[in-house]
Amino acid sequence: MHLDVVDLRSFYYRSTLGRAAQKTVRNHLREMWPETKGQSVVGFGFAVPLLRPFLGEARRVVGLMPGPQGVMAWPDGADNISVLCQEMLWPIETGTVDRLVVMHGLETSDYPAALLEECWRVLGPGGRAVFVVPNRAGLWSRRDQTPLGYGRPYSLGQLETQLRKHRFVTEHTLSTLYQPPSHRKFWRKTAAFWERMGSSLPWITAGGVLMVEVSKQVAAKPRSGLTEKVRKPLRVLEGIATPEPARGRASPRTQRLEP
Repeated sequence: MHLDVVDLRSFYYRSTLGRAAQKTVRNHLREMWPETKGQSVVGFGFAVPLLRPFLGEARRVVGLMPGPQGVMAWPDGADNISVLCQEMLWPIETGTVDRLVVMHGLETSDYPAALLEECWRVLGPGGRAVFVVPNRAGLWSRRDQTPLGYGRPYSLGQLETQLRKHRFVTEHTLSTLYQPPSHRKFWRKTAAFWERMGSSLPWITAGGVLMVEVSKQVAAKPRSGLTEKVRKPLRVLEGIATPEPARGRASPRTQRLEP
């Protein structure tokens, strides 16, 4: 079940907790992809809060939002580049996306397998995708006051297994968002401390979200015929003439018996 775009926008753009979560996840994404010049960057679900750093350098940036969620104009103060689309049928040509971000898309989808197939379709060979999902072991997935408390939370093993079944190769994984999911001023003031402590001592507490970066690896098609030219081929039968039938004399098998 997808959340409503109005609720998502209100959380990520109008609440202190949402803006802090947006900044934390976006910074990690930027560390994964420090350079996207000349590339095509697409986000699905409600990924637009993470796409702003790529607006000034990428060749194309598109925010796809599923129909059950709804769509909003984005970015503010510029030409709209967000699109309402069907969950399993995106208006993107096959193999044309270099970078794909999925947030609030996989865990809320009624058809996750079909969604992953669509992700595979639009990515070009060697393309990268990052899936941002609620961490099953984290506090955020247990609080329905935030968008991360909805849908199906994942463990790292569950997410990697599902991605591997759809032919994605895991490149990088991390857990983040260690700050408590609370709007109280004390927790907001100490958010940076919890993020530093969680990243250095992850065994103390689990992060609120998992971020898994994968790539699309396409196997090369095998060549037909000989792969290498033989430099010195053996000529065992060289010089032997092709046998020919004797002239003027019939073969014993074809001779006629005279009566």
